[in-house]
Order: sequence, then structure tokens, then C-alpha cells
Amino acid sequence: MSAKKILVIVGACFAGLILLFLGSIALSTLIFSDKEKGFASGPGVGLVEVKGMIVDSTEAIRQLRHFAKKDSVKAVVLRIDSPGGVVGPSQEIYEEVRKLAATKKVVVSMGSLAASGGYYIAAPASVIYANPGTITASIGVLIKFSNLEGLFGKLGVSSTTIKTGSFKDAGAPDRPLSPEDRAMFQALIDSTHEQFVKAVAEGRKLPVDEVRRIADGRVLSGEQARALKLVDKLGNLPDAVEEAGRLAGISGEPALILPPKKKVNYLELLAEGAEEKFNGVLNKAVGRGLQVTYE
Repeated sequence: MSAKKILVIVGACFAGLILLFLGSIALSTLIFSDKEKGFASGPGVGLVEVKGMIVDSTEAIRQLRHFAKKDSVKAVVLRIDSPGGVVGPSQEIYEEVRKLAATKKVVVSMGSLAASGGYYIAAPASVIYANPGTITASIGVLIKFSNLEGLFGKLGVSSTTIKTGSFKDAGAPDRPLSPEDRAMFQALIDSTHEQFVKAVAEGRKLPVDEVRRIADGRVLSGEQARALKLVDKLGNLPDAVEEAGRLAGISGEPALILPPKKKVNYLELLAEGAEEKFNGVLNKAVGRGLQVTYE
């Protein structure tokens, strides 16, 4: 093969690689654009969804803050389908919803389940919609412990703990809870539960004692929750969107604006994947540690 043909082939391959690279950039920009995508453009209603266990507040807060800054977003619908989750993230989302509701109308639409932490984040909204059969409320807090002392004994496994105080290994799986441990955890639970009760009372503008009477972990249907003033109206997601548009003064059917997609950093994604696999093995070996949850 002549040198000229080799140069032509190399040049064609190089040009092809450049075109492939530029095409990849264009496709990534299209898929991961930071612009809102929805059913229509212009003034409308933003949609934020919280689904599954609440273990991280980052994405929900990012979306709520994004809509708070957008003048074209006149109101926000918060769609919740969650059984609850960890206390800290639930409280962080609650606070962000509360701040947004002070400047724009926030309408909650409950799906099949919005219980415990799922109800917690709904409480400060301007209006709460639920389906008649939505499972909600479950205002309560819990900590779960596993005692594997008997199993360890059968396996011939023993452990030694060196600690700085009597409570440092409270809840460890290799020993039972002492009365002092139990009293300490009960005080923690009572404090966190009282925070939940006060948050619901403040968000729903109800007397604290009225909320406390039903804050025993009981679950309610959407219909029952409305009778107890934990929910305002019965209806589905389109009803909530329509209500948000009406409250925002939008004439006609409001445009639904979806939040921007989170930009993907592939290096971070790979690192997080490796970390998650490592933590998964670690958690299976030693447990997840202390977690106080609304569930």
C-alpha cells in the first residue's frame, strides 16, 4: 500500500474520531441539558418528586431551590410516594418546603404512600392533596437493634470492646441493651418525636396537643387524614397541578415544568459505584450503625 493511501486512511479515521467525539458532546448536551423540560414552556407550575425511602435530601433540595429562583415558575407541586426515611434528610426537606411555601404556593400530591417522613415533608405545604386510599400519617420515630449474641456464641465468635464511656457501645449487636441504654435511647426517641409533632402542628396550623393525640404511629387513609385535618383535599396529581395554577393566578391549564436533570460527572459516578460496593460489603459485615428513622 502506498504512503498516500495510508495517509488518506489515517486522515479518514482521525476525522471520524473527531466527528464521533463532537456527536457524543452534542448528545450529552441534549440528554443532560440544565434547561427545564415539561409539557409546555413559559410561566407554569414546577414539579418535584420524592419517591422511595428518604435517605438523602440533596436532590430534592436542589430542585426546590431551582424552582424558588425561577420567575417563570409561579407555584410548585411536590409529588410524594414515600414510606418515610432517616430523620435528618426528612427535616432538611421539610425546612426547604417551608421556606419555598413562604414565597410561592406549594401543593403536595400524595401517591399511594406518604407516611412518617413522607408526611413530615408534606406538612409545611400550602395545600395537601391525597387520594382517598393513600396511606399516610404514621407520625412516629423508631430505632431498630439486632442482638446477635446468641448466634455469635453458637459460631464461637467473641468480641472485646474498649470504650471511653458506658454508653459508647450502646446498641452493639454483641450484647443486650442495659436499662441505662434503653432509657438513653428512649429519651432520644422522645425528643425526636416531639420535634415531629411540633413540625406537623406548625405546618398544618394545628394545636400541638391535637397532633400529639394522633402521633402514636398509626397509619391513616387519605380520607381519614382529611377528617383529622392532616390533609386538605382528596384528589390526584392533575388536581394538585390545577390547584397550584389557580393559587398562582395562572389562567387556563397551567404548564407543567420539570426540573433540570442533574449533570453527570462520570468520574464521580465511578468513584461512588466503587464506594457503594465497598460500603455494601462493610455494612453486611458490621451493620449500618445507629439510624433514627421516620418509618
